[in-house]
Amino acid sequence: MSDRPHTLDRLWSTIEDRRGADPDQSWTARLLSKGPEKCAEKFGEEAIEALIEAVKGDTDALTREGADVLYHFCIMLASRGVTLKDVLSELDRRHGTSGVAEKAARKH
Repeated sequence: MSDRPHTLDRLWSTIEDRRGADPDQSWTARLLSKGPEKCAEKFGEEAIEALIEAVKGDTDALTREGADVLYHFCIMLASRGVTLKDVLSELDRRHGTSGVAEKAARKH
């Protein structure tokens, strides 16, 4: 097993490192400087592009768009102070629970 950090951990670390960078030199810093609403809008755009590729069945394009979705999802989280660890912990909490049961529990 590799001692190298997981790809998503490396991505999150890069986002945090670039949070205070010059927006003219870093796309991450530029997005974060525009605020959470713009970050959410950009995530939505990327999600739609991924949906289009999924419907078309272009797996190579879907792979590329999927990477964009993950990146912009992390940017959106960071813009609101939610960490990737928070989201992964929520997934861990749900592990082993039926999706049907988990959704039903949210209604109460």
